[in-house]
Amino acid sequence: MEKNLQPIIIKKKKGGHAGHHGGAWKVAYADFVTALMAFFLVMWLIASVAPEKRARVAQYMREFSIFSESGTSFMEKTSQVLNQPGQGFRPAPQDTVTGSGGGGLTPEEMVKKMKKAIEKKMASAKNQIMVDIVEGGVRIQIIDTEGGMMFPSGSAQLTEKAKEILKMVSENIRDVPNRIAIEGHTDAAPFKGAETTNWELSTARASSARRALEENGIDSSRIARVVGYADQELLVPEKPTDPRNRRISIIVINEKTTVPVTPLQVIEPHFVHH
Repeated sequence: MEKNLQPIIIKKKKGGHAGHHGGAWKVAYADFVTALMAFFLVMWLIASVAPEKRARVAQYMREFSIFSESGTSFMEKTSQVLNQPGQGFRPAPQDTVTGSGGGGLTPEEMVKKMKKAIEKKMASAKNQIMVDIVEGGVRIQIIDTEGGMMFPSGSAQLTEKAKEILKMVSENIRDVPNRIAIEGHTDAAPFKGAETTNWELSTARASSARRALEENGIDSSRIARVVGYADQELLVPEKPTDPRNRRISIIVINEKTTVPVTPLQVIEPHFVHH
């Protein structure tokens, strides 16, 4: 008896456009846009953080180890990282102004310390001393005024007033172990010496300031660079011959900043006065 075999019928459906126009790509695109927005938000937040706090966060992330920090959250240490003292300026053995003793100095604390010392010891010359925070650290500028000069005209010999100011500065940066940069600046008046220019004069004046710091207890190994800028970085650019353009800048360098050390150029101050 023959078996009644039923034919097997296979129906094939033609592929439509659903595979190309489905919703999967929309999900991927939404994820991409979300990630991009998060990236720009993080960049904006980083840009709005103060430079010294940003440096502390960067340093923490460089030193962070998943092995030693396992079980802890970075968020738990956020305030500690952002407010940790001594990351910009290493701990000083003694605070010579307040006498509080020990503790790290942030750039802001260093500025406050210097300004307090100026008010206490050099009030008569406070209009000649400027203290501010720059990208590389804390800058102390000692400037000429109409009634007070750091150097006689055309000379690299410090005046008595300049020596007093540099002694006060030395006393307040002596116990901070950070390295120091010293910069000399002149105004734009042409120098009348026969064998020298404002370049040599500004460098020689910076070197005179260096010697004064060393005589007042600053270790010579802390000097990172001594350089003269002539009239190329005027403090009052709209008045190139303004006496305030003649100045010495002493920068207490942030220890996290890489500063190229250039050979020390010493030029003895044999100048023609004018």
